[in-house]
Amino acid sequence: MYRPLEIEKDIYYVGVNDRTKHLFESLWPLPNGVSYNSYLIIDEKVALVDTVDISYSDVFFRKITSLLGERPIDYLVVNHMEPDHSGSIGLLLNKYPDISIVGNKRTIEMLKGYHGITNNLIEIVDLEILNLGKNNIQFYLTPMVHWPETMMTYLVEKKVLFSGDAFGTFGALNGGVLDINIVPEKYWDEMIRYYSNIVGKYGSPVQTALKKLSGVEIELLCSTHGPVWTKNGSINEVISLYDKLSKYEANSGLVIVYGSMYGNTAELADAIAASASQNGVKDIVIHNVSKSHESDIIRDVFKYKGLIIGSPTYNNNLYPAVENILSSLQGRNLKNRFFGYFGGFSWSDATERLLKSFAEEMKFEIVADPVVIKQGMIDDAYEKAINLGIMMAQKLKIS
Repeated sequence: MYRPLEIEKDIYYVGVNDRTKHLFESLWPLPNGVSYNSYLIIDEKVALVDTVDISYSDVFFRKITSLLGERPIDYLVVNHMEPDHSGSIGLLLNKYPDISIVGNKRTIEMLKGYHGITNNLIEIVDLEILNLGKNNIQFYLTPMVHWPETMMTYLVEKKVLFSGDAFGTFGALNGGVLDINIVPEKYWDEMIRYYSNIVGKYGSPVQTALKKLSGVEIELLCSTHGPVWTKNGSINEVISLYDKLSKYEANSGLVIVYGSMYGNTAELADAIAASASQNGVKDIVIHNVSKSHESDIIRDVFKYKGLIIGSPTYNNNLYPAVENILSSLQGRNLKNRFFGYFGGFSWSDATERLLKSFAEEMKFEIVADPVVIKQGMIDDAYEKAINLGIMMAQKLKIS
């Protein structure tokens, strides 16, 4: 018989772990798996907050039954309709046909669209309160964090915030659920990768949500992915990280991203990095776009204030994998970066024009003249590469 963890009196964790799926959203690698978190509140009325991916519904329902037996669930609160959280709703209705589903106007529309559900719906508005008996839950609409229907649910008396995908992270839960029972630092890079790739475009809505919740006292922060963050653990660090990322603020380090077919732009990348290091930049990451996964590159571009991108000309355009990275960064509305660029060509250059255009569109500050080589490496290119490293280092020192 399952014994789900009671994370707070009468609040139980009934989520599941997925260590099988290779790609989240068929895009983002899951080397450490991922959790789909759901929470059961047992009061005079029973409320379930979100469900799990349909692939794990059998484990999910066994956990619920181990707590409730034959007792029904009165309310399903849907904070987010993405299928990794709403996928089990249809099966839940089969098991609990009288359950009432609670959501906002956009949630109601999506319940019909995804599941054909039109009955037993309770449509709530921002800040509305629903009584469970001894406890009340209050709803905070947080649209576009990161879908239009997203909201958060606050258990008022216990000061517990069920935050949907916000404050979530990649990585399965390997035994511990509460951050005080694990080493939370293991999740920081995966939280940044999750935020930058999944939520990164929506910095402004995240800031709006943070301001809306700024006066709410939170003892437990319960996301739909990753650990439960506690007041005595990492809540402050997690909220601070989201605040920083959603403002597009970054650490004073440098990420160099390059594509190279025959090694010349790779040589330039190393020369620039060496120069930056010799001039005081200690935190430098270099990504070869042909080897590094896009999600890791995007994570590091969100982490570091300095960004230098290099590409050879390919079919009178940028190297395709570099072009993909630029498109991904444009799609995430990245802001406030010091920028440099370099490239190479054999008979006709496209890199200088296109990388400059990218920087201007993103409103990045260009720190130095570009380094562009024709055919092979020459001494002049090395000197320009050294200068680019120096100028970037100077910018990062004073930022």
